[in-house]
Amino acid sequence: MKGVEKFVSSQPQYSQLWRRPDEKVIPLCAKNGISQIVWSPLAQGVLTGKYLPDAKIPADTRAGSESMGNFIQSWLQPPVLDAVQKLKPLAKEAGCTLSQFSLAWVLREPNVASAIVGASKPEQLEENAGASGLTIDPGLFRKAEAIVAGVERAA
Repeated sequence: MKGVEKFVSSQPQYSQLWRRPDEKVIPLCAKNGISQIVWSPLAQGVLTGKYLPDAKIPADTRAGSESMGNFIQSWLQPPVLDAVQKLKPLAKEAGCTLSQFSLAWVLREPNVASAIVGASKPEQLEENAGASGLTIDPGLFRKAEAIVAGVERAA
C-alpha cells in the first residue's frame, strides 16, 4: 500500500515456558518477512533456575520485589519450578548454564532476530551474552520441550 510502511518486527513474549507465538505469530511473520524481537526469554528469571520449588523467594530478585513480584507469581507454581529444575542437567550436558541454554533455545528459531534480556548485575549480562552463537544439539532442545510441555502459565 502506497504511503504505508511495512512492519519489519514483532515483539511478543517468547520462551521455553511461553511458546504461544509458535502457533500463529511466528509462521505468519516469517511468511511476510517480519522478524521477532522477543521479550522475557528467561520467563522473568524463572529459566535461570534460581527459583527453587518449595524454597523461600530470594528478596533480591524480581519475584521478591514488591513492584515486580505479582507479575512473576504465575511462573512460580510448583509444576513450573519442578520442570525448570529438570532442565539443568540438559544445560550441563550442552556445556552451558541454564540461562544460556534457555536463551539459545529462543535464538534457535530462525525468525527471532533478537531477545530482550533484563539483568540486575553485570555478571548476568555477560552470562546471557554467552548464549549468542552457541551450538546446542537439537535433541537436547527436544528433551527440554518435552519436559516443559503443558506447564505454561495461565494467561
